Amino acid sequence: MYHCRKVQFLLQKNLLTSNSCLHNEAKQITKIDKILIANRGEIACRISRTAKRLGIKTVAVYSDVDRNAMHVDLADEAYCIGPAQSSQSYLRQDKIISVAKKAKCQAIHPGYGFLSENTEFAELCQKEKVIFIGPPANAIRDMGIKNRSKEIMAEAGVPIIAGYHGDDQSNETLLLEAKKIGFPLMIKAIRGGGGKGMRIVLNETEFLDALESARTESQKAFGDSAVLLEKYVANPRHVEVQIFADKYGNAVYLYERDCSIQRRHQKVIEEAPAPGISQELRLELGETAVRAAKAVGYVGAGTVEFIMDRNNYNFHFMEMNTRLQVEHPVTEAITGLDLVEWQLKVAAGEVLPLKQEEIHLHGHAFEARIYAENPRNGFLPGAGHLSYLRTPETSNTVRVETGVRQNDDVLVHYDPMIAKLVVWGFDRNEALRILRSKLCEYNVAGLDTNIEFIKDLCLHPGFQNGEVHTNFIAENSKELFRNLYVPDEILMQGALALILHEEMNALSASLKTNNPFSPFATETGLRFNHVLNRTLKFDVDDKNMEVNVKYIEPEIFSMRTNNIGPWRKVIGTLKKVHNVLVLSTEINGVITKAKVAKLQNKLHLFTNNREWQLNIARPKYESQLTKTIEVQPSNALSPMPGIVDKIFIKKGDKVQQGDALVVIIAMKMEHVIKASMNGIVEDVSCSVGDNVSKDKLLVKLSEISQ
Repeated sequence: MYHCRKVQFLLQKNLLTSNSCLHNEAKQITKIDKILIANRGEIACRISRTAKRLGIKTVAVYSDVDRNAMHVDLADEAYCIGPAQSSQSYLRQDKIISVAKKAKCQAIHPGYGFLSENTEFAELCQKEKVIFIGPPANAIRDMGIKNRSKEIMAEAGVPIIAGYHGDDQSNETLLLEAKKIGFPLMIKAIRGGGGKGMRIVLNETEFLDALESARTESQKAFGDSAVLLEKYVANPRHVEVQIFADKYGNAVYLYERDCSIQRRHQKVIEEAPAPGISQELRLELGETAVRAAKAVGYVGAGTVEFIMDRNNYNFHFMEMNTRLQVEHPVTEAITGLDLVEWQLKVAAGEVLPLKQEEIHLHGHAFEARIYAENPRNGFLPGAGHLSYLRTPETSNTVRVETGVRQNDDVLVHYDPMIAKLVVWGFDRNEALRILRSKLCEYNVAGLDTNIEFIKDLCLHPGFQNGEVHTNFIAENSKELFRNLYVPDEILMQGALALILHEEMNALSASLKTNNPFSPFATETGLRFNHVLNRTLKFDVDDKNMEVNVKYIEPEIFSMRTNNIGPWRKVIGTLKKVHNVLVLSTEINGVITKAKVAKLQNKLHLFTNNREWQLNIARPKYESQLTKTIEVQPSNALSPMPGIVDKIFIKKGDKVQQGDALVVIIAMKMEHVIKASMNGIVEDVSCSVGDNVSKDKLLVKLSEISQ
């Protein structure tokens, strides 16, 4: 039984190689022994690992700010291709081709994002006689441009959603077509994916503003501002099918994934197989996806995405992603296959390693995307320094896909994803238990993440029952974003951790100085000058809390919270275990453990079920000195670290409440900052192109005098 686990979750090199040999007799195979990976982050690392396992050399490219990145270290060679901005580095086709030829690479793997679905780049690779590890350019063009793909799917008998897919992109035509479709409706960029250039419009009055915003975002992400319109299906499921095809007309499906749990039209958790899907429906989805792939002469890895009615299970074609998907590891987990290996084999001209009847589904898998973002503040992304990072140990059932390490930076220029945590279990319930357990072992400090949110999501009864749909997070926001209640025991653990951390630092300093006159030195060793009575103050979720502490003897204290309630006996130790600070606490006979990280004035306690952040209260005079900006409703502050992309106003302008003032671009997301009141622009404290920090004052407004 446990061998079965291993077979399903590990990547199966021997099975693929033996089947390939059987199918590839008399086929023209191109030798690929060196590839350039035209990407960064976790996907570049993931491709590199498979290539190394197959004995294929790897070449990385990097921007100026990625010089010390993990994907650079993993590659055999690496070349700098420009500044941080993607448009000047990772999207520079000419530079990437030049590096590939200079490094004598036979092929380029684009990963996902960037140039992975760029028709012109695929054509350029062909022209320069470099293998593009992906579908042919015509398939990217047909399926990557959403309006064209829907026409092809309709001709192939694949069900599609009604909408407008025409070439006339004038505001007048689009508004007229929107009225014909009816509201609510969806505006979508015809290129790309990942929720970029996508807007839900509830009524006619919102349409033109939403259209302009979608166009702007699409132009920046994909170099094309064209959009399509389609009827908005409320609360559907997002179910997609992984397909694979070779150059000889063979195509297979590798079962479906459910990607319904989303925020900002971007996925948070994916799972395979989709919950509640019957075998008959699974077969129909798979065969429909293969029919879609064959309709465009597809080659390589692709994903056919469907919108599914969660009540009657009717499904409609949404789009096809002509690349490897972010969530491909869950498919690998339930099939035991390495999809990057398949990509490399197909690109070299080999026949598909397996036939449809040889591909089997085993168990259940989840992938949780761990992002640098603040779920309690609209999931706004945030760049920052990974000051503390501990990940779960990988195993036959646990996989961590990442492109960052402790002390790396999550950069404002790129996607805010830190990692993907992938788990496998015999069934959905087991896989979900493993997921939540391993999320508790994924500890990050230094910037906000969505880890605690995903833990809470895993505990929601609706999610546990598989009642998923694309509006799940919004519909269940009250349950998912409950007010945080900090137990007294956690406050006492925090106080104990802080005291013992101070002692540990004092001991370390004393040992380093080796000073016999140190206040910590005694004839027999070391002692600490404990304050007999002490009050430690914390701020948690904007609430002020106190812990009253009485020193009894070393590592033994009496504590109570907020000057009320009974005093409790608290015993504890703080030790380094494998370079991790571990706090062991006994409160009234109950022993608990937590990992501890202290960064400046913030204490992080990672317990066995959640992380607690305790802000160490600063003296009043210090907090007053640090208040450099008077936070007022009239002041427009940056909600996240980012780059100023547009400024719509100048000093002296009159504005109305809701008028757009500034656009901030951060981590592939556009955020429009609007006036909070009617007023006059008193000052503009930023310029286009500025890098701004979170809470940076951008525009100051003053009331219009009567």
